[in-house]
Amino acid sequence: MSRLDRRSFLAAGAALLAKPALGAGPAASDVDVVIIGAGAAGIAAARRVAAAKQRFVMLEAADHAGGRCVTDTRTFGVPFDRGAHWIHQPDANPLLKPAAPAGIDIYPAPRGQSVRVGPRNARDAELENFLSSLVRSHRAIADAARAKTDVAAAALPRDLGDWQGAIEFILGPYGCGKDLKGVSAMDLARAAERDADAFCRQGYGALLARLAADLPVRLSTPVTRIAWDRSLEVETAKGRLSPRAIIVTVSTNVLSAEKIEFSPALSKRQLDAAAKLALGSFDHIALDMPGNPLGLQRDDLVFEQAAGARTAALLANMSGTSLHLVDVAGSFGRELAAKGEAAMIDFAGDWLATLFGSGVKRAIKRGHATRWNEEPWVLGAMSAAAPGSVDARKVLMEPLGGRIWFAGEAVHETQWGTVGGAWESGTRAAEAALRRIGALKEPDEDRPARRSRERPRRRRGEDD
Repeated sequence: MSRLDRRSFLAAGAALLAKPALGAGPAASDVDVVIIGAGAAGIAAARRVAAAKQRFVMLEAADHAGGRCVTDTRTFGVPFDRGAHWIHQPDANPLLKPAAPAGIDIYPAPRGQSVRVGPRNARDAELENFLSSLVRSHRAIADAARAKTDVAAAALPRDLGDWQGAIEFILGPYGCGKDLKGVSAMDLARAAERDADAFCRQGYGALLARLAADLPVRLSTPVTRIAWDRSLEVETAKGRLSPRAIIVTVSTNVLSAEKIEFSPALSKRQLDAAAKLALGSFDHIALDMPGNPLGLQRDDLVFEQAAGARTAALLANMSGTSLHLVDVAGSFGRELAAKGEAAMIDFAGDWLATLFGSGVKRAIKRGHATRWNEEPWVLGAMSAAAPGSVDARKVLMEPLGGRIWFAGEAVHETQWGTVGGAWESGTRAAEAALRRIGALKEPDEDRPARRSRERPRRRRGEDD
């Protein structure tokens, strides 16, 4: 089977079992920080606040924690990541520092992918043509990002031929949940390298759960109102809290839907920023296919030479199990998900049949599909800036009234769309909040440098 080297390819191109803690934690008058949302950003913020020995309350609207990174072990009896699954840049991923928790098995993702041309594997010459087209497409997006005006990332070469559909899918829907015409070229060009990946045998959500195991979280407690005119107040159906600082980690779609009332209201500038960072669509269609009927390797990633937008990606034999994930995304994925789970499973079976033969449909024993656009406290998959909105992330990074901070994958300029980016954003927001309440000293680099009577020494190599 001809395969593409993953590094070259990309360089070119569960439920959290936290204790409910209802009524637990500090009293309303004893809270330093309220953290809204118990996804990766909220968990990271809570860990940082806890390390500073400050009193906090963590509120989660859903009946489980984990946000968009949750492992389900009930549906198929094996770990199934309902959301995030790929651990990008494992050597630098903050969830793996200093090391993965005991009992968590992290292993490198295979370095190769397969490409199908109809019912067969792509030949070597076809793969070379595809890779060349992918390199040129990356270059075209980078060139577009250097323009004075932020344009759509859809400015691809016009001679991609039969590979255009695959490249548009890989760079757009599969990469960021949106079609390229709805993505900022500058935002896409700023994204950090994701040329190395790993998987967690127990599930990415299980890893996140272990990192949150000792944190109290109040589940099924949606925040209805945040007052910040004079003193801070967080209102829920179960009571009110009066903290000294607030960290909000809800998704941009939840902000845009104004599911939380802010008093005073968020400015038009902030609401516009959230809208410009609207979540794309990305769903997993999980199929239990025992016996490896597709004849693929463990964690084998497969794309096709697509004729249009009705395409998907396949991750076969996930972590050595009989689960196969068919991923649908972008506008087509959104339309398909809106038709319901049955329609999604039917599509997955039909799509696999075109690539591996009609007999594979009989090998499907069970199926299940996520529908993140319908999750009421998420409303989508990952953020991607619209054309002309490259600075929207900076706007959401600004503190509200100097006492409220937004955090999450959408509030990270280079690692947006990743669990690691959400984690770093939560840590960063927590440190800002801790400095605001006097629980953390300002960084040394923020302090004025002392004057010295000594003449500065010339560093070796300077001005040579």
